[in-house]
Amino acid sequence: MYNSTAGAAPAARISFENVVQRFRVIRERPDTLREAFAHLFRNRTSYYNFDALKGISFSVQDGEVLGIIGRNGSGKSTILKIMAGVYRPTAGIVNVRGKVAALIELGAGFHPDLTGRENIVLNGLLLGLSKREIQSREEQILEFAELGEFIDSPVKQYSSGMFMRLGFAVATEVDPDILLVDEILAVGDESFQQKCLARIEDFRRRGKTIIVVSHDLRSVSKLCSRALLIGEGLILFDGAPEEGVVRYHEHCETVVAAPN
Repeated sequence: MYNSTAGAAPAARISFENVVQRFRVIRERPDTLREAFAHLFRNRTSYYNFDALKGISFSVQDGEVLGIIGRNGSGKSTILKIMAGVYRPTAGIVNVRGKVAALIELGAGFHPDLTGRENIVLNGLLLGLSKREIQSREEQILEFAELGEFIDSPVKQYSSGMFMRLGFAVATEVDPDILLVDEILAVGDESFQQKCLARIEDFRRRGKTIIVVSHDLRSVSKLCSRALLIGEGLILFDGAPEEGVVRYHEHCETVVAAPN
């Protein structure tokens, strides 16, 4: 069950209770009708179920900056997509309270044939702003994104860095209650990354709830007040970021040393 509410305030801004996220993984897809019938009569299943999250529970309070770390495929981005409402959990209860701005995939929410300026309006509407509110914030968005004349070009012509600039500028200018940030910041140049980190720090000072998924452990230690270490769909550690980073390195060494 997934609930997103802006009414009565529960104890936490975000809560997960025994959340399972299951995906169906296709083993092989038959290319012809004959192969499909052959699989049917051989009674062979062409898929298997994979639990990306295995009954995890945690909560995030107002004003917390939570870093989610772990190896590739551990379930980090799945957690973020559930928070954003992209995935509905297979089992368990998720509660998210307040307006959410999510930077979880390059180009998400953009229409490729519209210009950057037109996509500002589109994204603002998707995030719950009126057209007048979007227009009042357009100059600040343009100034932060630093796209120059490209703002009036179709976004299908944008590089990954340009996508990130525009997406981050819009998501943070709408002043959300919850900001979700995936590895998207890794595609920007160093000066713009610093600009983004400064804005995240400003959000932190203003008491916003921020969830960051990153392999940049230095940034997690610097920005976050708490860290979740995820491994094989389970929470392996929940606590201080510095200790979380140590546990992450220990976990990586254990995985590498494990026999095949």
